[in-house]
Amino acid sequence: PFITADSSGPKHLEMKLTRAKLENLVGDLIDKTFDAVKSALKDAKVEAKGIDEIVLVGGMTRMPSVQSAVQKFFGKEPHKGINPDEVVAIGAAIQGGVLGGEVKSVLLLDVTPLTLGIETLGGVRTPLITRNTTIPASKTEVFSTAADNQTQVEINVLQGEREMAADNKTLGRFVLDGIPPAPRGVPQVEVTFDIDANGILNVSAKDKATGKEQKITITGSTGLSKEDAEKMAKEAAAHADEDRKKKEEIEIHNQADTLVYTAERSLKDAGDKVSAEVRTDVEQKLSDLKSVIQTASTEDLKPKMDVLSEALQKIGQAMYSQGETAPQGEPEIKPEEEIGPEEKDGQAKSEAVEGEVVEEDKNGGK
Repeated sequence: PFITADSSGPKHLEMKLTRAKLENLVGDLIDKTFDAVKSALKDAKVEAKGIDEIVLVGGMTRMPSVQSAVQKFFGKEPHKGINPDEVVAIGAAIQGGVLGGEVKSVLLLDVTPLTLGIETLGGVRTPLITRNTTIPASKTEVFSTAADNQTQVEINVLQGEREMAADNKTLGRFVLDGIPPAPRGVPQVEVTFDIDANGILNVSAKDKATGKEQKITITGSTGLSKEDAEKMAKEAAAHADEDRKKKEEIEIHNQADTLVYTAERSLKDAGDKVSAEVRTDVEQKLSDLKSVIQTASTEDLKPKMDVLSEALQKIGQAMYSQGETAPQGEPEIKPEEEIGPEEKDGQAKSEAVEGEVVEEDKNGGK
């Protein structure tokens, strides 16, 4: 092949390679190819033996060593009825025909290359449509406010596999305002992700009390290059343990903050219906938790949260013993995914999660 030229003319590199030598040179590339194959099988939740046909794509797959490796991995001969150099172009033409409505006899399913979600309290990414979901797809979840009298929420639409919002790609932002002032956790904001067959993502946020709604349309949400998608997935895998610990720490602190709020509401609602001894006990444990909530580690917070939760149960017991209904500030703090779903239009809706949507107050703070 031609490699350069000088005043005397073109210079070519000529050397003889045996098949064995060439296969030895590209062996690591062949092995690397199967890393992507294994990842695809894992994401699809299928085993190699469950694949019906293996289509070879690209000129390199003409090499006997590649075909041999494919046969060894899948346990069957790859399909050789299509020119490997033309496969991508043929597939693109068929997909174009399907999307244009000209081809109706073929069903080609596309998937989301990365997870789609929103930013929630503490900078955590909350997923709605997970990676490799077949499109078109739609998902709705109900979130709530993070502060008393919060009248607007900011929706930060994210794409990626990392647990923290800042480590993912922001696709767009919008604000839903006009939420009636209410205690934290009371408003219900219905967030819907709807992605069509063309990869166009429509995100809406609707206040269920007033019916006010804001929307954003994001084109090309599935248009990431294969290299970019693989890079983001690898980064997520490399930082998985670090991200998990960081997310767990933030969630524990969020739960502690919610527990403090619940305890204060319970004491206020109980009034003189509980004994001074019970009130003093709860106030002491509440003070202990508040004093360390900003600085303590997850391991230090959990014991203080447990003792406060136990103390709060005494308030409920005291009020029930007097024949009264327990206050709405029920002491038990449940994980965000364990609150029962609500039903609407025959479909289960996800629960309202207190303090989950990132707030934007009237002064522009978050």
